Amino acid sequence: MKTEERSPILGKQSVMPAKPVYLTESASVVGKKEGEGPLGNLFDVVGEDDLFGCKSWEDAESCLQQEALSCALKKAEWKQEDVRFLFAGDLLGQEIASSFGMEVFHRPLFGLYGACSTCALSLTLASLIIAGGFAERAACVTSSHFASAEKEFRFPLGYGNQRPLSATWTVTGSGAFLLSSCENAGRHRARAAITGLTPGKIVDFGLKDSMNMGACMAPAAADTIRQHLKDFGRRPEDYDKIITGDLGSVGQTVLLDLLEREGIDISGNHMDCGIEIYDSREQDTHAGGSGCGCSAVVLSAYILKMLEEGVWKRVLFAPTGALLSRTSFNEGQAVPGISHCIVLESMRTPEEGK
Repeated sequence: MKTEERSPILGKQSVMPAKPVYLTESASVVGKKEGEGPLGNLFDVVGEDDLFGCKSWEDAESCLQQEALSCALKKAEWKQEDVRFLFAGDLLGQEIASSFGMEVFHRPLFGLYGACSTCALSLTLASLIIAGGFAERAACVTSSHFASAEKEFRFPLGYGNQRPLSATWTVTGSGAFLLSSCENAGRHRARAAITGLTPGKIVDFGLKDSMNMGACMAPAAADTIRQHLKDFGRRPEDYDKIITGDLGSVGQTVLLDLLEREGIDISGNHMDCGIEIYDSREQDTHAGGSGCGCSAVVLSAYILKMLEEGVWKRVLFAPTGALLSRTSFNEGQAVPGISHCIVLESMRTPEEGK
């Protein structure tokens, strides 16, 4: 009698692949300020000059992406031809950091925009491609740069404008991730397994303060986390950590309050990459870090390390994005948010954890 296969579709928004997708290897490249923060000694490359030897901030961001992906490929002992598809994105107009950064690898490219949630967006789509049997290996790259983001969305650096305490500091950094259908596709065993996905919806509470993006994005994070727990039939305590990407201290407070209203308490195991990457008191970053590179470099350098070492067994990774542009802001539009959830599990067996 033939056994009926389980559907990978869960609830209203989620997917549980029939087999895990493996996060084979990763790399993180950051700027000088990030290297001076609490996680500084965990990053693969720390630049001494945030121009990275380039003539413009935009070129520097492309250089970040090239360096991160090259480093990940080297660590895994992959050739660029081993990558079937590339998934890449950034914050700049028409994703120029990714276009110019990824062209040297000569691989099929999906250019993505999910604002600061782009790391999760790229991992989600690459996982679906691999789980569906359309590729055996893929790479995801995201980046941001403080100076290029300020130039794109706010004011030229020379303007010297003051920043309110609710503002976050855009991370100069890039994270690259190699995904595979095989747990032993790299030099070592995979860093983690991707076992569940909950793509998010656009959530708009009508907030218009681009200097308080944590509050703008928190409703989307709350919505996707709530739906994820419902779709998977899980409780917050089923995760060692529930990790948002860049809500910062202000957005964290809003997120916890919104979920508490629905009877969901994640205060005991919530972590935010934007809070972890900087020492806000010593580094004057106000509410914390943000940008496509924020969740990406923290995932590569810190979260995967904790999973590899068996300190955490299962985490929910939920980067958030503020879907605004310079045009929408100037026209008085609100700042909608979006968040995507990814379940990451440790590869360590119970015996190895002893």
